[in-house]
Amino acid sequence: MKDYNLAIVGLGGMGNWHRETIETIDHLTVCGSFDIKEDRQQFARDHGITPYNSLEELLNDPKVDIVLCSTPNDVHKEIVIKALKAGKNVVCEKPVTLSSKDLQEMIDAAEESGKLFTVHQNRRWDEDFLTVKNIYDNHMLGDIFRIESRVHGSRGIPGDWRQEPEHGGGMVLDWGVHILDQALMMIPEKVKKVYASFTHVTNELVDDGFTVELTFESGLVYLLEVGTSNFINLPRWYVLGQNGSAVVNDWDLSGEMVRVTDWSKNDAVPIRTAAGLTKTMAPRTEETIKTEPLPVVHSDIRDYYRNVMATLSGESEIIVKLPQVMRVMKLMEAIFESAAKHQVVDFE
Repeated sequence: MKDYNLAIVGLGGMGNWHRETIETIDHLTVCGSFDIKEDRQQFARDHGITPYNSLEELLNDPKVDIVLCSTPNDVHKEIVIKALKAGKNVVCEKPVTLSSKDLQEMIDAAEESGKLFTVHQNRRWDEDFLTVKNIYDNHMLGDIFRIESRVHGSRGIPGDWRQEPEHGGGMVLDWGVHILDQALMMIPEKVKKVYASFTHVTNELVDDGFTVELTFESGLVYLLEVGTSNFINLPRWYVLGQNGSAVVNDWDLSGEMVRVTDWSKNDAVPIRTAAGLTKTMAPRTEETIKTEPLPVVHSDIRDYYRNVMATLSGESEIIVKLPQVMRVMKLMEAIFESAAKHQVVDFE
């Protein structure tokens, strides 16, 4: 594989994450960066990266093969289109932009330039997601009828541009773009119904949390939730199938699967609650179920950039495709519509 040079536009927290990751990838080098903040320009110098004096200087440098756009969300469109018109391949942080209309303009610019334009949907490589997808793909719980995906924290919305609507703040655009992409990558069906509600516990201007219920065409219900005022977290994943359940508690992949082994032994011994007996909610006896470890799937996030380079070399097909990015963007727009109207909206 040939060597590629990448220049970073926006060397903040995420831009620096890319820098650190790229340093461990063969055939890919960060050749420079540009940021409108002088402290980030100095940060580049301190870490052995020569900062460009302007975006134009970066785009005019012939040695730059790939431009990474890792700025606040509202300026992605302008930077990406400029980079494509300058003949650069582009990787853009997510959300790629703030509307499907703007995204279409970016896609049009990519088609006109003939250059690669893709989005850093990095959480397709999350091992918790891949583990649940493995359970779904291989029917380990029989037909799955409900999946719950949650990300909970207790620090409120970040105190930077992420709390400002004009910059594309809010949790739908922050974490939603990740877990919605995961949902659409996992379930190979159309989404028929969308229902969403937002929270504004720490910020009135943008959503600091949300709950979304997607109903797929098979009837499978996929619940997604992000909260920033949760001092007791619910599990990262909870999966219900006809023959069992699975739980992934957190990023550390703790959890388990419980599957039915004998449907014929369905009698239950009633249990006593404070106000009476229940047979329906009595636990299953041990001889009718089997508790198993999660079928963990491991991954390497560096494969994202390896795929980008392989695509540029003509050796592979890009993994994060623009129609997939557009589908997520339109789904986020449906979520905003549902939350504003307080009603279910049709999607596909």
